[in-house]
Amino acid sequence: MDVIKERFKSKADKLAAEIKGIMKSHGNKVIGEVTLSQIYQGMRGMTGLVTETSLLDANEGIRFRGYSIPELQKKLPKAKGGDEPLPEGLFYLMLVGELPKENDVNQVTSIWQRRSHVPNYVFDTIESLPVASHPMTQFVVGIMALQTESQFAKRYAAGMSKKDYWDAVFDDAMDLIARLPRIAAYIYRRKYRNGDHIQPNGLLDWAGNFAHMMGYEDESFKELMRLYMTIHADHEGGNVSAHTTHLVGSALSDPFLSFAAGMNGLAGPLHGLANQEVIKWIYEMREELGVECPTKKQIETYVKKTLSEGKVVPGYGHAVLRKTDPRFTAQMEFGKKHMPSDPLVKTVWRIYETVPEILSSLGKVKNPWPNVDAHSGALLVHYGMVEYEFYTVLFGVSRALGVLASLCWDRALGFPLERPKSVTTEQVKLWMDGKDEIWGE
Repeated sequence: MDVIKERFKSKADKLAAEIKGIMKSHGNKVIGEVTLSQIYQGMRGMTGLVTETSLLDANEGIRFRGYSIPELQKKLPKAKGGDEPLPEGLFYLMLVGELPKENDVNQVTSIWQRRSHVPNYVFDTIESLPVASHPMTQFVVGIMALQTESQFAKRYAAGMSKKDYWDAVFDDAMDLIARLPRIAAYIYRRKYRNGDHIQPNGLLDWAGNFAHMMGYEDESFKELMRLYMTIHADHEGGNVSAHTTHLVGSALSDPFLSFAAGMNGLAGPLHGLANQEVIKWIYEMREELGVECPTKKQIETYVKKTLSEGKVVPGYGHAVLRKTDPRFTAQMEFGKKHMPSDPLVKTVWRIYETVPEILSSLGKVKNPWPNVDAHSGALLVHYGMVEYEFYTVLFGVSRALGVLASLCWDRALGFPLERPKSVTTEQVKLWMDGKDEIWGE
C-alpha cells in the first residue's frame, strides 16, 4: 500500500470510529426542521448529507478542510516558477485532511502520471459519435467507455469484502482523475482543432499537462488551469454534481458510473452552464450598445433593461453566499496580473462595480454579489478559448477532484444506500387537515 493510501486509511478508520460514537450517543437528536416549502422546492437548506471535504460558509465562501481559498493560494505548493496552487495539493488536502508538503504533491503528480494511459478503445468509442455532439455528451461517453477498467467492479464481482470497498474505490478514483485530462483534451482537439491531437507531456503537472494537450503552451494559461482546477474542485455535497455522484455511489456503483452520473447533472443549464451564459449576455450587451468596452452608465442601463424583461443577470446571486464569491476574487486578481487591459475582462469588472448596487436596491435579492461563473469565461476567452460549450467539460475535470475524494470517504466510512422518504400531495393535504400524523415509512 502506498504512503498516501495508508495515510487516508488511518484517517478514515479514526473518523469512522468517532462517527460511530456520535451516532450511538446522539443518533436521535433533531437537527433543524423541514418545512413544506423545502419539500416542494428543491430541499433548499435541508441538512441531510455529510461531506468531509469542504463546507460552504455564507460569509467566507467555500472552505476546503477549514481553509479558505485565499489561505490555500498561500499555503498550497505551486509549480516551479508559478504562483497558483497545484490542484494535486488540494486533492491531497481533501483526501487526507492535512495540508500537503511539496513532496506529498509530487507524489500525487507522479501517481497520476503513471496511471494516465487511456486505452485506444475509449477514443474509438468517442469517435463513433458525431463530431457535432455536445462536448459533455462526448465526455460522459468517454468516461463510460473507460468503466471497463474499474477495479471496484471487478473486485466486487469476485466477492470483495465490505471492508475493502474503500481500497478499490480509491484506486478507481486515482485512475479516473489521472485520465480525465487526456479524454477531455482529446474531445477538445477532435471537435475544435480538426482532430489534430497532442500527446501528453509526462514531465508536466496534472493541470499543466491538460493545457498542453489542449494546445495552449502559454505559461500563464497553464497557471490559469491550475487556479481554475483548484477553485472549481468542490462546493460541499448538496450541489447537483456532487450529490449525484454521492447518491449513485451509495448504490455501490463504481466511481466511473457514479462520476458519469454526476457529469450528466453538471451538464444542466442550472448547474454547469452558467459561465457560458455570462459570456453570451456580455456579448449581447456589447452588440446592442455597439461598443467593445461599455461604460458603467451604459452597463447600468442595460442591466435595468435585462431585469425589466423578467430576466436575470447571469453570474450574480448564490443560494448560500452573502458576499462576493472568493473564487470570483481569485480570478479577478489573476486578471489584474496577467491581462489588465483586456476589454472583456475590464467589462466583467465594470459589471461588478454596477450590478450589486442595482440588485440590492430591488430589496428582493439576498445576495447581489458575483459568483465564480461571473468571471471564469472572460479569462478563457482572453487566451483564445472561445468554444463556450467546452467550458463545462473544464468544470467537470476539476469537479472530479472533490466528488471522487468524497466518494473515497463515503466507502471508507461505510455510508449506506441513500434513500430519503417521499410523500404524495394527497398525504400532505391529509396532514394539513390533521388527519395524518405519520410521515415516516
